[in-house]
Amino acid sequence: MLKVDLNSDIGEGFGPWKMGDDAALMEVISSANIACGFHAGDPDVMAATMALAQRHGVGIGAHPGFADLQGFGRRRLALSAAEVANLVTYQLGAAQAMARAAGGRVRHLKLHGALSNMASEDATLARVCYEAALKVQPDLVIMVLAATAMEQVVRDLGCAWAGEIFADRAYADDATLVDRREPGAVLHDPAVISGRILTMLREGAIIADSGKRIPCRIDTICLHGDTAGALSIARGLRRDLEAAGVMIAAL
Repeated sequence: MLKVDLNSDIGEGFGPWKMGDDAALMEVISSANIACGFHAGDPDVMAATMALAQRHGVGIGAHPGFADLQGFGRRRLALSAAEVANLVTYQLGAAQAMARAAGGRVRHLKLHGALSNMASEDATLARVCYEAALKVQPDLVIMVLAATAMEQVVRDLGCAWAGEIFADRAYADDATLVDRREPGAVLHDPAVISGRILTMLREGAIIADSGKRIPCRIDTICLHGDTAGALSIARGLRRDLEAAGVMIAAL
């Protein structure tokens, strides 16, 4: 039987501003990537989101990104290796503390936005991020964009890791995500998304926009909570996966 984790980026509001329907998404996903205050989130949002994950039995993950609230962590920043290591360490520490206060613990880490995209193209940057995180928590599961530079880094490090694909994003031929500013980069049709994901799981490969198959290990599927129709897409995908005999289980 095929088995896969469903994850989503959660807790990305700030103060009175909300981003997505976290409570509803928690009923669909099995792992939550919780913003740590740099690209989104704040202490109150983090506390509420950690508690929500605990109530639903959803795995807790740290979701560090660049310190760029205005750009939501989606703008590329030129930082030194030490600066990147420190921002990952700082955010993971915050996530660990908030998780413990909620009665849980951080299980995994997934980089956010521009930091993730840059690390998927640059093995040196990926190693800086992951070594910093593993120094803090050696048993951390590192989520990586499947079949990118990130994957070779975690293989070399010998750490626990999970290969991730995206339900609602188009892929380039090198297994990186098509820039979300490009036409067709973000998918919205639930039937198309479900059919595509089922094919990827069965073939064990990413399907690029060109039709190219890129063999990879698929452990988890990202469901975005901040795109149009996100909740209906998430619910539909889980329903279709389970109907096809795929078991949904946390990492």
